[in-house]
Amino acid sequence: MIEWCAAVPAAGPWTSWFPAGRPGPGALAEHVRTTGHGHWWVDDPAAPRAAAVTCARHAVLGGDPRTTDPAGLGGLAHHYVLAPDRFLPLLGAAFERIVPWERMIWIHREPGRAARPAPGIRIRRLNGLDAPAVRGLGDDLAWITESWGGPAGVAAPGRAWGAFRGPRLLSLACVYFTGSRYEDLAAATRPGERGHGLAAACVTALCADVTARGRTPSWTCSRDNHPSRRLAAAAGFRPEQGYVHYAVGAAAVRGPVPVR
Repeated sequence: MIEWCAAVPAAGPWTSWFPAGRPGPGALAEHVRTTGHGHWWVDDPAAPRAAAVTCARHAVLGGDPRTTDPAGLGGLAHHYVLAPDRFLPLLGAAFERIVPWERMIWIHREPGRAARPAPGIRIRRLNGLDAPAVRGLGDDLAWITESWGGPAGVAAPGRAWGAFRGPRLLSLACVYFTGSRYEDLAAATRPGERGHGLAAACVTALCADVTARGRTPSWTCSRDNHPSRRLAAAAGFRPEQGYVHYAVGAAAVRGPVPVR
């Protein structure tokens, strides 16, 4: 059974299951460990044999699946799960459905193409006073705040750039998962404002901040998400590798849930 932990487990085998310095979803465990946003799940806090790390409805698994009862994964229902192939039988037993989703990791390799927002649009860093503007993006775009616990977390200095028309936030690019070597970025734009280069301008500015911190920006998206791929290319990212994660449904058997 995998149980939720109130604190990151002490150094142990999990450090080899979730190695530091990985791009894309590989930075999730580092993000949770260093920011406190997310959860750790282990079968035994004193001597873990299997573990899961979750944040923003994403999960990564490591260790030996033979030590885990399917009911122990109930807290991962409706997550996007990245796991070694040896976990697939366990996932199949734990959830009503598992759907493979081909994804891509991109790495920032060169300066982005210059973007020229329309007159009246200001591209700038966000600060703590911008939380209401981030919240104003609405429920459909609220996913971009989840890895920082909500709008206030995203608006903290150094984490995001936005495109504003007056006080209204039109587009946002932020660090989604931060690691020791890579910072994985994400962007969201109001539907009526897409196609005008706003996200590209925000992402390009954020890349400069990440690079100045001595880290490398990364980008992840679905292989079939052509708008996201075009945005990544315009901002200077180049494809690095593919991977598959699994969109899992409801738990097939009842399991534990994290205490919030």
